[in-house]
Order: sequence, then C-alpha cells, then structure tokens
Amino acid sequence: MSDSCCSQSEAPRVLAEATAAVCRRSESGFRRRLAAAVGARRQLRVIPVPHLPGTTKMANQEAAEIQISELDLLSSMFPYEEEFAVTDQLALAELKHYVENESAEVPSSKVQFILNIKTEVPNASTVEFSISCALPFKYPSVLPEITVRSSLLSRSQQILLNSDLKTYLMQNFSGEPCILSAREWVKDHAAAYIDKDLSSFSMAASDATKSEVTTFTRLWIYSHHIYNKQKRKNIIDWAKELSLSGFCMPGKPGVVCVEGLQSSCEEFWSRIKRLTWKRILIRHREDVSLEGGGHAEIQKQRKFPTLEEKCFDAHGARGNHMDLGQLYNFLEEKGCADIFQMYFGVEGHSRG
Repeated sequence: MSDSCCSQSEAPRVLAEATAAVCRRSESGFRRRLAAAVGARRQLRVIPVPHLPGTTKMANQEAAEIQISELDLLSSMFPYEEEFAVTDQLALAELKHYVENESAEVPSSKVQFILNIKTEVPNASTVEFSISCALPFKYPSVLPEITVRSSLLSRSQQILLNSDLKTYLMQNFSGEPCILSAREWVKDHAAAYIDKDLSSFSMAASDATKSEVTTFTRLWIYSHHIYNKQKRKNIIDWAKELSLSGFCMPGKPGVVCVEGLQSSCEEFWSRIKRLTWKRILIRHREDVSLEGGGHAEIQKQRKFPTLEEKCFDAHGARGNHMDLGQLYNFLEEKGCADIFQMYFGVEGHSRG
C-alpha cells in the first residue's frame, strides 16, 4: 500500500475531520469541505486502486467520487427526509458500486433527489419550494438537471424561475459542484417570482411551453409488505387522480409500478412515502424525454393501460405471499422482465 493511503485505524479520523463543519448551512466553505471529503474518500480505500487506462475512465471515476461526496455532505447538512431525499436508491447504489471499483460498467441511471425549501414571502406567509435534481454521469463537468416547483407559481412564473436559475448556474459554476449554490439561489430569489407581473413575458413563456421537453417517468417501488386495505385503496385512487397507469401487487413483498408524467409520478411518490411503512423505496426509475410530447406520445410510452391491483395465486399461512413465477410471466408480457432481477436479485424464468 502506498504512503498516500491512510491505515484503517486512521481512516475514520480523516473522514471526521473532512466533514466536521458540515452542519453549518451557509454556502461559505462548502467547496473546500467538498474537496476535503473527496480526498478523505480516496484515502479510505484500503485496497490500492488499479490503474485506469485512458483519461476518460479516470475523469468518470473522479466525477462519480465528487457526486457521492456532495450527496454525503447534503445528507449531513439536511438530515430530515422532508428537507433532502434521494428518490432513486438503485441509481445511488450503482454509483457507489462504480466508485468502489467493484464495477467497470458506467451506471445506467442518473442519481435523482429532491431538496425542499421553506421561505417567507412579503406578507409573512411561508411558501415551500421543491427542487428536483438529477445528476448526469459527467456532472459536474456538465450542469445538473434541476426543476423548481411550487403550488403558488403559475406556469409562466415557473418557466422564468427555472430559466433564470439555469442562467445563473451556467455563468457561475461551469464544471464545479453547484447543488448547494442552486439551493441558496432558490432560497434567496424564488419567492420574488410568485408576485412577478409577467405580461411582457407571456409571449416568450408561451413559446417556451410549446418547445418544453415533456418527461415520461416509470417508478418501480418496493415495499416490505402491503397489507392495509386503506393503503391499497389510496394507491389505486391516487393513481387514477394523477392519470397514472401501472399495477400494485399486495402481500409480502409489495410491488408498485406507476407510469405517466414525471410531475404526476413525483406527486404520487411524495404521498405514498408519507404513509407509515416498515420499509419502502424506489427500486428503479425510468425517464424518457419527449420533445413537445403530447397525449399521444405519452400514451405510446405506457406499458399498462390503467393501474390495477394484481394478485398472483396468493398462498402462505396468511395468504400474503404471491407466486413470483406468475409475476415474472406478467412482467415478461409487458416487456419488463429485467425488472424482476432488480427486485429479487435472481433471474426469473417463464412458466409454460
């Protein structure tokens, strides 16, 4: 082992020193702490890193390390789920797997998460803004995908706010980590957009709406179990309200798939996760960008006509275990057979 790598006994101290000031929420010093955390993460490797041929692979490794370190810092600074929540745990696991040199394959999904901010408007009321973020694999060499939403923003106000935020990031943070800076900008400026008179902006907003990219999303949700009748009713009712299709398999484990507009899927997830669960998470997420996507384009992406509850030969003492072979056949029919291994860690097999 080279002198540049610390011993196992020293590693916790190095990491602790790198993140000692992390709970201070000001932007000051964030970049320095992020650099220290990246350095500490590299020192924590007790196995020498194999030589990576080619600058592209080395750059990918560095970008992945920066993403993990930035997410770790954000998690420490905003420890409560209502402040910060990773919405695709599988993508995060893939990224960590890649960073630890256990996989040579570039992660297939972007890490996605949500930051929520509460700020005051001039009339002293409190407004909540939701910042949905997705990190392209080459981030921070490229900008993150960020969308700010609030129930009090009109369509035109939201478009202008997101356009101004993107301009701010392009001008100030090209090639640098910028999630906390984006959050600070939203906290300082977003409330002002609620009362903005956008009459002069209406034409531009109309054009932007026409050219805006629509995102179709499919969420694969895993739960330790789904028994409660009210929860099962909520899943079906909320999906219908939000124009989502998919299916729900109750029992142990529980499987929920919803698909439709990205904003509707995110609203569905925000409602579901607030309920009481032993364990629930997004196992996988699929996003498809549709240029000027209308109703017809969205319908073409759907694999399920509606959302319905599916039971597959329930058995067991409580009748709470489903026949997973039948589930695999169902997924295969819908063109989703690869999802089975993501859920259960084994390959499924068709039954005649």
